[in-house]
Amino acid sequence: MAQPPFIIIAIDGGAASGKSSTSKILAEQFNLLHVDTGSFYRHITFELFRRGIGPTDLPELRQALTGLQFSTRLNGRSAQMLIDGQPAGDEIRGQHVNDLVSHYAAIPEVRQTLLGYQRGQVEVAQQHGFRGLVMEGRDIGSVIFPAAEFRFFLHADPAERAKRRAKEGQQDSIAERDRLDSSRKASPLVVPAGAIDIDSTYLTLEQVVAKMAALIAAKLK
Repeated sequence: MAQPPFIIIAIDGGAASGKSSTSKILAEQFNLLHVDTGSFYRHITFELFRRGIGPTDLPELRQALTGLQFSTRLNGRSAQMLIDGQPAGDEIRGQHVNDLVSHYAAIPEVRQTLLGYQRGQVEVAQQHGFRGLVMEGRDIGSVIFPAAEFRFFLHADPAERAKRRAKEGQQDSIAERDRLDSSRKASPLVVPAGAIDIDSTYLTLEQVVAKMAALIAAKLK
């Protein structure tokens, strides 16, 4: 019997737009590897700052990037990035990293360093027998996998997204992060051409997932 085709689902959107929650449920529903690229940028932000390298210290930053070794291990259905063999801890979700991550992520050398690693998650998914992968971020459908079979862009009102962050026990400058992510020169946050745009402001998580899952299932028949 022929194997079903490997599928890639790209989910983009700003902070607290619902990317993580929806992608994790879709991963479970369709037997996919879940890849949170935001955690990759958070991990590299923490690692560079830990070494005393700020986002404006470009010579030192470029040198450090050339020496970083990336690998992946599974955490349930999710891909967890290791830097030099070490996983990230809860500190990458802390306020300090929240405040810094968009600044590091705007640096072209940082994005280029992670480009191949992110695309390499396809091999990780295949090696572990997943049907495909669902990758969430801010440039997945536009840069990482522009030819993905399924591309979605989630957005919501900034005030609603701030409430969601607060419920998670986090504080985030939603407007400022949107500004930085959308205005950076390297891989800015955009709605990818041809992507399905979903406003989740007044939708429940279940409604968003149902809308996406129905579109995916219809194409997989």
